Amino acid sequence: MKVFIAGGSGAIGRPLIAELIRQGHTVTGMTQSPEGAKRLVGLGAAAAMADALDGAAVEKALRASGAEVVIDELTSLPKNPVDLNKALPRDGKVRLEGGGNLTRAAERCGVRRYIQQSSGFYLKVASGLADESAPLAVDASPGVSMSAKMYTQLEARVLSSPMEGVALRYGFFYGPNTWYYPDGGVADLVRQGQYPIVGDGMGVWSFVHIEDAAWATVAALTAEPGVYNIVDDDPSASSVWLPAFAKAVGAPPPEHVTEEAARQSAGEDAVYCGVKLSGASNAKARQQLNFKPRRLEWLLA
Repeated sequence: MKVFIAGGSGAIGRPLIAELIRQGHTVTGMTQSPEGAKRLVGLGAAAAMADALDGAAVEKALRASGAEVVIDELTSLPKNPVDLNKALPRDGKVRLEGGGNLTRAAERCGVRRYIQQSSGFYLKVASGLADESAPLAVDASPGVSMSAKMYTQLEARVLSSPMEGVALRYGFFYGPNTWYYPDGGVADLVRQGQYPIVGDGMGVWSFVHIEDAAWATVAALTAEPGVYNIVDDDPSASSVWLPAFAKAVGAPPPEHVTEEAARQSAGEDAVYCGVKLSGASNAKARQQLNFKPRRLEWLLA
Protein backbone atom coordinates (compact mmCIF):
# COMPACT_ATOMS: atom_id res chain seq x y z
CA MET A 1 0.00 0.00 0.00
CA LYS A 2 1.21 3.51 -0.78
CA VAL A 3 1.10 5.70 2.34
CA PHE A 4 1.73 9.44 2.71
CA ILE A 5 2.68 10.71 6.19
CA ALA A 6 2.59 14.38 7.13
CA GLY A 7 4.82 14.96 10.13
CA GLY A 8 6.89 11.98 9.15
CA SER A 9 10.11 13.17 10.78
CA GLY A 10 8.51 13.75 14.20
CA ALA A 11 8.45 11.58 17.32
CA ILE A 12 5.79 9.16 16.10
CA GLY A 13 6.68 9.58 12.42
CA ARG A 14 9.98 7.77 12.80
CA PRO A 15 8.76 4.52 14.40
CA LEU A 16 5.64 4.68 12.21
CA ILE A 17 7.68 4.76 9.02
CA ALA A 18 9.87 1.93 10.28
CA GLU A 19 6.80 -0.23 11.03
CA LEU A 20 5.12 0.58 7.72
CA ILE A 21 8.23 -0.39 5.78
CA ARG A 22 8.70 -3.51 7.88
CA GLN A 23 5.20 -4.56 6.87
CA GLY A 24 5.92 -3.95 3.19
CA HIS A 25 4.26 -0.60 2.53
CA THR A 26 5.67 2.15 0.31
CA VAL A 27 6.02 5.36 2.29
CA THR A 28 6.39 9.02 1.44
CA GLY A 29 7.02 11.39 4.33
CA MET A 30 6.35 15.11 4.13
CA THR A 31 8.74 17.53 5.81
CA GLN A 32 9.74 21.16 5.36
CA SER A 33 13.37 20.84 6.45
CA PRO A 34 16.43 19.32 4.74
CA GLU A 35 17.32 17.65 8.04
CA GLY A 36 13.91 16.03 8.18
CA ALA A 37 14.27 14.88 4.57
CA LYS A 38 17.59 13.20 5.34
CA ARG A 39 16.02 11.46 8.32
CA LEU A 40 13.14 10.18 6.21
CA VAL A 41 15.43 8.84 3.49
CA GLY A 42 17.55 7.20 6.17
CA LEU A 43 14.46 5.36 7.39
CA GLY A 44 13.75 4.05 3.89
CA ALA A 45 10.97 6.46 2.92
CA ALA A 46 10.75 8.92 0.05
CA ALA A 47 10.94 12.53 1.21
CA ALA A 48 8.51 15.18 -0.01
CA MET A 49 9.55 18.75 0.80
CA ALA A 50 6.51 20.93 1.51
CA ASP A 51 5.25 23.39 4.11
CA ALA A 52 1.87 22.23 5.42
CA LEU A 53 0.67 25.84 5.29
CA ASP A 54 1.29 25.97 1.52
CA GLY A 55 -1.74 24.23 0.08
CA ALA A 56 -0.44 24.07 -3.49
CA ALA A 57 2.86 22.51 -2.37
CA VAL A 58 1.04 19.97 -0.22
CA GLU A 59 -1.21 18.88 -3.09
CA LYS A 60 1.72 18.63 -5.49
CA ALA A 61 3.67 16.43 -3.06
CA LEU A 62 0.68 14.22 -2.30
CA ARG A 63 -0.27 13.78 -5.94
CA ALA A 64 3.29 12.81 -6.84
CA SER A 65 3.29 10.11 -4.16
CA GLY A 66 0.28 8.31 -5.59
CA ALA A 67 -0.80 7.52 -2.03
CA GLU A 68 -3.92 5.53 -1.21
CA VAL A 69 -3.79 6.48 2.47
CA VAL A 70 -2.80 9.70 4.24
CA ILE A 71 -1.68 9.72 7.87
CA ASP A 72 -1.85 13.16 9.45
CA GLU A 73 0.66 13.46 12.30
CA LEU A 74 1.15 17.23 11.91
CA THR A 75 2.26 19.02 15.08
CA SER A 76 4.40 21.96 16.10
CA LEU A 77 5.28 21.13 19.68
CA PRO A 78 8.39 22.33 21.56
CA LYS A 79 11.18 20.08 22.76
CA ASN A 80 10.84 21.59 26.23
CA PRO A 81 7.37 21.23 27.84
CA VAL A 82 7.96 24.53 29.65
CA ASP A 83 7.41 26.23 26.28
CA LEU A 84 4.12 24.47 25.56
CA ASN A 85 1.77 27.40 26.19
CA LYS A 86 3.77 29.62 23.85
CA ALA A 87 3.74 26.91 21.20
CA LEU A 88 0.00 26.15 21.28
CA PRO A 89 -1.15 28.86 18.82
CA ARG A 90 1.38 27.77 16.20
CA ASP A 91 0.60 24.11 16.87
CA GLY A 92 -3.11 24.77 16.35
CA LYS A 93 -2.44 26.65 13.11
CA VAL A 94 -0.33 23.81 11.73
CA ARG A 95 -2.91 21.17 12.64
CA LEU A 96 -6.02 23.09 11.61
CA GLU A 97 -4.85 25.13 8.63
CA GLY A 98 -2.05 22.80 7.52
CA GLY A 99 -4.16 19.72 8.13
CA GLY A 100 -7.01 21.37 6.26
CA ASN A 101 -4.73 21.81 3.26
CA LEU A 102 -3.79 18.16 3.51
CA THR A 103 -7.39 16.96 3.83
CA ARG A 104 -8.55 18.96 0.82
CA ALA A 105 -5.56 17.77 -1.20
CA ALA A 106 -6.31 14.17 -0.23
CA GLU A 107 -9.92 14.51 -1.39
CA ARG A 108 -8.85 16.04 -4.71
CA CYS A 109 -6.20 13.36 -5.24
CA GLY A 110 -8.66 10.51 -4.68
CA VAL A 111 -7.09 9.26 -1.44
CA ARG A 112 -9.17 6.39 -0.06
CA ARG A 113 -8.45 6.65 3.69
CA TYR A 114 -7.36 9.48 5.98
CA ILE A 115 -5.97 8.75 9.47
CA GLN A 116 -5.97 11.69 11.89
CA GLN A 117 -3.98 12.15 15.10
CA SER A 118 -6.27 13.06 18.02
CA SER A 119 -6.14 13.10 21.82
CA GLY A 120 -6.85 10.28 24.27
CA PHE A 121 -6.04 12.39 27.32
CA TYR A 122 -8.30 15.46 27.07
CA LEU A 123 -11.54 13.49 27.27
CA LYS A 124 -14.62 14.25 29.37
CA VAL A 125 -16.28 11.46 31.32
CA ALA A 126 -18.35 11.50 34.51
CA SER A 127 -16.68 8.44 36.05
CA GLY A 128 -14.43 5.56 35.12
CA LEU A 129 -12.50 5.41 31.87
CA ALA A 130 -13.58 7.22 28.73
CA ASP A 131 -14.53 5.16 25.70
CA GLU A 132 -14.72 6.47 22.14
CA SER A 133 -18.17 7.97 22.70
CA ALA A 134 -16.75 10.46 25.22
CA PRO A 135 -16.46 14.05 23.99
CA LEU A 136 -13.30 16.07 24.34
CA ALA A 137 -13.08 18.36 27.38
CA VAL A 138 -13.88 21.64 25.64
CA ASP A 139 -15.02 23.26 28.91
CA ALA A 140 -11.80 22.51 30.82
CA SER A 141 -9.03 24.93 31.85
CA PRO A 142 -7.95 27.45 29.17
CA GLY A 143 -5.06 25.60 27.54
CA VAL A 144 -6.72 22.19 27.79
CA SER A 145 -9.94 23.67 26.41
CA MET A 146 -8.05 25.21 23.47
CA SER A 147 -6.49 21.86 22.61
CA ALA A 148 -9.76 19.97 23.12
CA LYS A 149 -11.61 22.32 20.77
CA MET A 150 -8.85 21.86 18.19
CA TYR A 151 -9.04 18.06 18.41
CA THR A 152 -12.84 18.24 18.19
CA GLN A 153 -12.51 20.13 14.90
CA LEU A 154 -9.92 17.68 13.59
CA GLU A 155 -12.13 14.69 14.38
CA ALA A 156 -15.23 16.32 12.88
CA ARG A 157 -13.32 17.14 9.70
CA VAL A 158 -11.99 13.65 9.09
CA LEU A 159 -15.16 11.82 10.10
CA SER A 160 -17.34 13.97 7.81
CA SER A 161 -15.03 13.54 4.84
CA PRO A 162 -16.04 11.41 1.83
CA MET A 163 -12.84 9.45 2.49
CA GLU A 164 -12.69 6.62 5.02
CA GLY A 165 -11.98 8.60 8.18
CA VAL A 166 -10.09 7.28 11.19
CA ALA A 167 -9.32 9.34 14.31
CA LEU A 168 -6.70 7.88 16.63
CA ARG A 169 -6.91 9.23 20.17
CA TYR A 170 -3.36 8.65 21.34
CA GLY A 171 -2.41 8.76 24.99
CA PHE A 172 0.58 10.77 26.18
CA PHE A 173 3.52 9.48 24.17
CA TYR A 174 6.47 8.03 26.05
CA GLY A 175 9.63 6.40 24.78
CA PRO A 176 12.47 7.63 22.54
CA ASN A 177 12.25 11.25 21.35
CA THR A 178 9.34 12.09 23.67
CA TRP A 179 9.08 14.20 26.82
CA TYR A 180 8.49 11.12 28.97
CA TYR A 181 11.84 9.38 28.63
CA PRO A 182 15.08 9.59 30.64
CA ASP A 183 16.48 12.21 28.26
CA GLY A 184 13.13 13.96 27.72
CA GLY A 185 11.88 17.33 28.88
CA VAL A 186 9.54 16.09 31.61
CA ALA A 187 12.26 13.85 33.04
CA ASP A 188 14.52 16.91 33.30
CA LEU A 189 11.82 18.86 35.15
CA VAL A 190 11.21 15.98 37.54
CA ARG A 191 14.92 15.69 38.32
CA GLN A 192 14.98 19.45 38.98
CA GLY A 193 12.08 19.15 41.41
CA GLN A 194 9.84 21.24 39.13
CA TYR A 195 7.09 18.68 38.50
CA PRO A 196 5.10 18.23 41.74
CA ILE A 197 2.00 16.24 42.56
CA VAL A 198 -0.87 18.72 42.61
CA GLY A 199 -3.55 18.49 45.27
CA ASP A 200 -4.77 14.93 45.76
CA GLY A 201 -3.06 13.87 42.52
CA MET A 202 -6.19 12.09 41.33
CA GLY A 203 -6.09 13.26 37.71
CA VAL A 204 -5.89 10.03 35.67
CA TRP A 205 -3.38 9.90 32.80
CA SER A 206 -3.33 7.53 29.85
CA PHE A 207 0.04 6.94 28.21
CA VAL A 208 1.15 4.90 25.20
CA HIS A 209 4.62 3.88 24.13
CA ILE A 210 5.54 5.58 20.87
CA GLU A 211 6.29 2.26 19.17
CA ASP A 212 2.96 0.76 20.27
CA ALA A 213 1.20 3.86 18.92
CA ALA A 214 3.00 3.35 15.61
CA TRP A 215 1.93 -0.31 15.48
CA ALA A 216 -1.71 0.63 16.13
CA THR A 217 -1.56 3.29 13.41
CA VAL A 218 -0.45 0.71 10.87
CA ALA A 219 -3.27 -1.57 12.01
CA ALA A 220 -5.68 1.31 11.35
CA LEU A 221 -4.85 1.13 7.64
CA THR A 222 -7.34 -1.70 7.27
CA ALA A 223 -9.62 -1.35 10.30
CA GLU A 224 -13.21 -0.13 10.30
CA PRO A 225 -13.33 3.68 9.99
CA GLY A 226 -14.12 5.59 13.17
CA VAL A 227 -12.53 6.63 16.45
CA TYR A 228 -10.07 4.53 18.48
CA ASN A 229 -8.43 5.18 21.84
CA ILE A 230 -4.77 4.23 21.45
CA VAL A 231 -3.69 4.04 25.08
CA ASP A 232 -2.01 1.47 27.27
CA ASP A 233 -3.60 -0.76 29.90
CA ASP A 234 -2.40 1.29 32.85
CA PRO A 235 -4.29 4.59 33.20
CA SER A 236 -3.12 5.88 36.55
CA ALA A 237 -3.45 8.88 38.79
CA SER A 238 -0.68 11.46 39.03
CA SER A 239 -0.10 10.34 42.61
CA VAL A 240 0.78 6.87 41.25
CA TRP A 241 2.58 7.36 37.93
CA LEU A 242 4.61 10.45 38.83
CA PRO A 243 6.53 8.98 41.83
CA ALA A 244 7.18 5.81 39.80
CA PHE A 245 8.42 7.85 36.86
CA ALA A 246 10.65 9.92 39.14
CA LYS A 247 12.23 6.76 40.53
CA ALA A 248 12.74 5.33 37.03
CA VAL A 249 14.62 8.43 35.81
CA GLY A 250 16.77 8.76 38.93
CA ALA A 251 14.93 11.73 40.43
CA PRO A 252 13.95 12.38 44.04
CA PRO A 253 10.30 11.80 44.98
CA PRO A 254 8.15 14.67 43.69
CA GLU A 255 6.87 17.24 46.13
CA HIS A 256 3.19 17.70 46.94
CA VAL A 257 1.72 21.16 46.42
CA THR A 258 -1.76 22.53 46.98
CA GLU A 259 -4.03 23.33 44.08
CA GLU A 260 -3.75 27.02 44.89
CA ALA A 261 0.04 26.92 44.95
CA ALA A 262 0.06 25.15 41.58
CA ARG A 263 -2.44 27.64 40.21
CA GLN A 264 -0.22 30.54 41.24
CA SER A 265 3.02 29.04 39.94
CA ALA A 266 1.92 27.09 36.85
CA GLY A 267 -1.67 28.07 36.03
CA GLU A 268 -5.06 26.41 35.74
CA ASP A 269 -3.93 23.80 33.22
CA ALA A 270 -1.47 22.32 35.71
CA VAL A 271 -4.27 22.02 38.27
CA TYR A 272 -6.64 20.44 35.75
CA CYS A 273 -4.08 17.85 34.65
CA GLY A 274 -3.13 17.09 38.23
CA VAL A 275 -6.59 16.56 39.67
CA LYS A 276 -9.24 16.36 36.91
CA LEU A 277 -7.78 14.56 33.90
CA SER A 278 -9.71 11.46 32.75
CA GLY A 279 -8.14 8.19 31.67
CA ALA A 280 -9.26 6.28 28.58
CA SER A 281 -10.19 2.69 27.81
CA ASN A 282 -8.44 0.79 25.00
CA ALA A 283 -11.05 -2.00 24.82
CA LYS A 284 -12.16 -1.12 21.27
CA ALA A 285 -8.59 -0.99 19.95
CA ARG A 286 -7.79 -4.31 21.62
CA GLN A 287 -10.79 -5.94 19.99
CA GLN A 288 -10.74 -4.36 16.53
CA LEU A 289 -7.04 -3.60 16.00
CA ASN A 290 -5.67 -6.53 18.00
CA PHE A 291 -3.81 -3.87 19.98
CA LYS A 292 -1.56 -5.28 22.71
CA PRO A 293 0.34 -2.42 24.35
CA ARG A 294 3.22 -3.01 26.71
CA ARG A 295 2.89 -2.26 30.41
CA LEU A 296 3.76 1.29 31.37
CA GLU A 297 7.50 0.90 31.76
CA TRP A 298 8.10 2.85 34.95
CA LEU A 299 5.37 0.96 36.81
CA LEU A 300 7.51 -2.13 36.21
CA ALA A 301 10.68 -0.55 37.59
